[in-house]
Amino acid sequence: MKRTMKVLAAAFLTVGMLFSMTACGSSDGGTKNGDAKKTEVRIAYFPNITHTQALVMKNQKTLENKWKDRCEVSWTSFNAGPAEIEALFAGEIDLGYIGPVPAVSANVKSNGDIKIISNVTNAGAVLLTGKDTNINSVKDLAGKKVAVPQLGNTQHLCLLSLLTDNGLKTTDKGGDVTVSASSNADILNLMDNGSVDAALVPEPWGTTIEKTCNADVLLDYDKVFWEGNYPVAVVVASSDFMDEHPDLVKDFLKAHEDASLFINDNAEKSQEIVNKEIESTTGKSLEADVIKGAFNRIKVDTNLNHEAIMKFADLSKAEGFITDVPEEKDVFKTEFN
Repeated sequence: MKRTMKVLAAAFLTVGMLFSMTACGSSDGGTKNGDAKKTEVRIAYFPNITHTQALVMKNQKTLENKWKDRCEVSWTSFNAGPAEIEALFAGEIDLGYIGPVPAVSANVKSNGDIKIISNVTNAGAVLLTGKDTNINSVKDLAGKKVAVPQLGNTQHLCLLSLLTDNGLKTTDKGGDVTVSASSNADILNLMDNGSVDAALVPEPWGTTIEKTCNADVLLDYDKVFWEGNYPVAVVVASSDFMDEHPDLVKDFLKAHEDASLFINDNAEKSQEIVNKEIESTTGKSLEADVIKGAFNRIKVDTNLNHEAIMKFADLSKAEGFITDVPEEKDVFKTEFN
């Protein structure tokens, strides 16, 4: 393990101990299969439609079948990017589905050891306003309260970009727009009882809040940031895993691409699969019209938009979430021998 990753792993030792209790396989990095050891491949994902390829592959046991004689595959569910980053730093995750902003943060904090290797989905977020708020444009957010799922995440930076473009500032920057972070489920309640005036949230929460709270869509998925041509989820991998198993990374990316094609060619079936996996992980499925509406606001695409991701890096630096903007060549890795 590289020196940087060793330092980070030590810093997150407690987290590592927690995850090691649930990791598959033996402590020496493989499990016995007769006389042959199987390589562990540990994959992180969110139970969210923006991580749709992960949910489809997990459901169909794509990787388990592809690697049945050589790998032990485990899937670990997360609800927030920072927790997944900690698991990556602790050496408990090899490949991860995650938002682009925490992915950039992980790349910077690991000195380039965590890299982005593929795109997952684009757009998939909306800016909603509550009933009777009289907000008809972004400029009307002046003096209002706006909720986001997490400070420093993708939706938060999209909101900050929108405010800057419209001459507004948050209260901590001397302006009058109050931005607060709450879980998506709590944002639904805050919007419903009028505690916040607006919210910028990912799907399927956008469609859920729109329906449940009778909220208005101020900016749809293609108006929030870069006309929707920005990633809402990417795949990251540790340099250790990529260096040791480039063939497995290539296999994974091929399966990831095949899953993307399947999803785009079989929308209805894919929605059923994704909903089943969401229910399996969270204990609750989405209503059919909600998941259909949410899928209409995302684009499954494995092509990385380097420019959009580096824009997120610039925004992260400007807002103090990372100390430096990395070189583009140090953020991505897409070629594997």
